[in-house]
Amino acid sequence: MSPSQIIVLATPVFFVLIAIEYAIGLKRRHNTYRLDDAITSIGLGMLSQISAVFTRLLRVGIYTAVYSVVAIWPDHPFWTTWVGWLTALVFYDFCYYWLHRAGHESAIFWAAHVVHHQSQDYNLSTALRQTSSGALLGWVFYLPMAIAGVPPLVFGVVALIDLLYQFWVHTEQVKKLGWFDRWFCSPSNHRVHHAVNDRYLDRNYGGILIVWDRLFGSFKEEDEVCVYGTRKPLNSWNPLWANTEVYWSLLKDSWHTRSWADKLRVWFKPPGWRPADVAARFPSPTFDLTQVQRYAPPMSRGVQVFAAAQFALLLAGVAGFLWFADGWPLAHNAVVFGVLLVSLWAIGAVMEGRLSMLEALLVQAAALSTATAALGLVDLHRVFKPLTMVMAMAVVLARTEAAQRRNLGSVLLLGALALSLAGDVFLMFPGYFLPGLVAFLLAHLAYIALFRQDIPWFPSRRALAATLGIGLAMYLFLWQGGLPNALRVPVAIYVGVIALMAAQAIGRATVLRNSAAVGVALGAGFFMLSDALLAVNRFVMPLPMSQVWVLTTYYAAQVLIVRHIRMGAILRPRIGPSLP
Repeated sequence: MSPSQIIVLATPVFFVLIAIEYAIGLKRRHNTYRLDDAITSIGLGMLSQISAVFTRLLRVGIYTAVYSVVAIWPDHPFWTTWVGWLTALVFYDFCYYWLHRAGHESAIFWAAHVVHHQSQDYNLSTALRQTSSGALLGWVFYLPMAIAGVPPLVFGVVALIDLLYQFWVHTEQVKKLGWFDRWFCSPSNHRVHHAVNDRYLDRNYGGILIVWDRLFGSFKEEDEVCVYGTRKPLNSWNPLWANTEVYWSLLKDSWHTRSWADKLRVWFKPPGWRPADVAARFPSPTFDLTQVQRYAPPMSRGVQVFAAAQFALLLAGVAGFLWFADGWPLAHNAVVFGVLLVSLWAIGAVMEGRLSMLEALLVQAAALSTATAALGLVDLHRVFKPLTMVMAMAVVLARTEAAQRRNLGSVLLLGALALSLAGDVFLMFPGYFLPGLVAFLLAHLAYIALFRQDIPWFPSRRALAATLGIGLAMYLFLWQGGLPNALRVPVAIYVGVIALMAAQAIGRATVLRNSAAVGVALGAGFFMLSDALLAVNRFVMPLPMSQVWVLTTYYAAQVLIVRHIRMGAILRPRIGPSLP
């Protein structure tokens, strides 16, 4: 049984304990749970586990390779005795202490570990909040075990034991435990570790044993109320941003500093250290414990129900993925991972108010359409592909006032989406390529007319020349690659129309100069890319994972246009989640 399958079997136990902690909190009038924070924490835990499928080579493969080459006592029977198992567990916990300490004392390690500390709540769901990038460098700290000859199987088991032990210490409902606190990592000791109070900062790193902290001077007893989170709050439910925020900050500081030494030093100095020139040009606000506020964007009851239901479905999907992933090809796993990641991101965006519920369903339907095509699930693909365009039209109708739906702009947008739907249906069946091409040609003509509503024709001559030049180069490439004679004229017309559509959208962005117009122009660019990939795959040479690239860029185009098209009163949004 793989570690991923063990985690799946342990998951019901985790949720039972979370439910018990929640009930105790309600009874004591000290509830430590919020729906949005708990969904984000558990979601980051799910993301960590599914990404571990791809980083197992780093976590176990390198360990095994080092063990097989340089182990001092390989295959020694000692490690399979109960004393050997216990020694290996203590050895692992010792290595974990130093990895954990590095995670707080070196910026590059903090960039991975910060995910576990971002929650401003402290409960059992926080225990599941884990990084997806920790394996990239964390394996280094366990090499002493490989050199000493701890077998990979023993290493894997004690690692799992150490991880599972740490689940129960993430609670405020268990107070101090007397003698136990002096020897072991306990809820009291670990609350200190998660606190941002000055006196608690960077203390109590032990995983199972707190003895390491007492030996190496990093222990602090809990003696005042803990405030949780990080000193630079995440203020987001976005799982991608949660995993990348510190990396991005370090990258910016490294880019902006003038000192070549500081460009490297910024990655290894303690978290919060910044080059003097960067700190002067881009000062950070001073942390004030008294000014800490919980991130809590408002959520309606409907959004709460939607997020909870979506999360339950996603949890089932992740459990299925983890159970079967070890037997699937890497490409198969990558496709399913992409769907789960997009779905998790969409839930967070809804809870933040950045996406409406219909927009989230649109994004998820697009992801499922792409995945079912890539995995060869034909019957499901024939459901999700048309459903995606139906959802796109639903988004437009939902945010448009009834009186505005007959305006030319609304008619053009809905018409473009309906024609795209027709093109999608035609292209799903063999022998209907030409009708599909005609449907998309008409859709692009509708988009050109739509983008013309509030600006002149092709206001940017540079954009017009560039898109027509790209279209001409692509057409010549297809001609040389074996474009059938019967399709040369239709494809030429199609290439010209889509180039004009992109030119009109880009020109519109140069006139309006706002983020919405730029989003539409970017969508038009994705349309050109998607059609180019489709044509190359069909007429020149097969592309690896072609369905993924073609459909991902196609849906990116449609979603960007639907989400960002803003033309005065033509598509006036209803009251609801703000749309930038």
